[in-house]
Amino acid sequence: MKTRRIGYTLLTALLLMLSVSTSKGQCTFHNTAFNGGEYLVYNLYFNWKFVWVKAGNASMYTVSSVYQGKDAYRASLTTRGNSRADKMFLMRDTLLSYVTKDLAPLYYRKGAKEGKRYTVDEVFYSYPGGKPHVKQHRMDNDKKHHWQEHTYNDCVYDMLSIFLRARSFKPEGWKKGNVVNFPIVDGNSREKARIVYNGKTNIKADNNIKYRCLELSYEEVKKGSWKTIATFFVSDDANHIPIRIDMHLKFGAAKAFLISIKGNKSPITSQVK
Repeated sequence: MKTRRIGYTLLTALLLMLSVSTSKGQCTFHNTAFNGGEYLVYNLYFNWKFVWVKAGNASMYTVSSVYQGKDAYRASLTTRGNSRADKMFLMRDTLLSYVTKDLAPLYYRKGAKEGKRYTVDEVFYSYPGGKPHVKQHRMDNDKKHHWQEHTYNDCVYDMLSIFLRARSFKPEGWKKGNVVNFPIVDGNSREKARIVYNGKTNIKADNNIKYRCLELSYEEVKKGSWKTIATFFVSDDANHIPIRIDMHLKFGAAKAFLISIKGNKSPITSQVK
């Protein structure tokens, strides 16, 4: 469905600019990119009958919190279409993720409103014996609930927890064409995907500031071969903030441009004149 694909592609593009490797223990990772209180906002544009139309916004807010008695980060990501876009499709996605202070996933929820449809995905994480265990829950539009559980030898992430972890990746030494593979889980599946590094370029955001960015392509396997789902541009500094995302949709194209950053942990040294 168009709305589902838009929301999925946007959120995946926002969240998946990463270097993923299996960590021992609880799949922890040293956070160098953000503090609680960071707030990112984006303008969304869609290509409608060969015309680019402003279609809404997306925002992400990360705060310090507590989950089941543990100190944690709580991250929320929302996409909202405007009244003009609602006439073409309804887009109301809300994601929530809790991770430990050292970025091990704890809980994930995605509520997706697609026209008259509403679905929910949840993932509950635990680490018995040091191995990731996930309890996955999917509520379909007909209100039927589906549950499954899996234990893995490698680390798994949802779209928000992988974004938080990936913000601390270190691309120094990467060469054009470098490939990183990783697993993603949601309420009813585990998928393979990859990132391809395409070098550096300068990008102007909707705040009228130009940034030096790392260009990466997010790819999935479709009909036996890799297909580019999105190309995104992340600031080439310690924050690794997505500045622009280009989405390749079944019915056209979409773009997201950064309009504001608040509460960034490190100085934004990627700005260029």
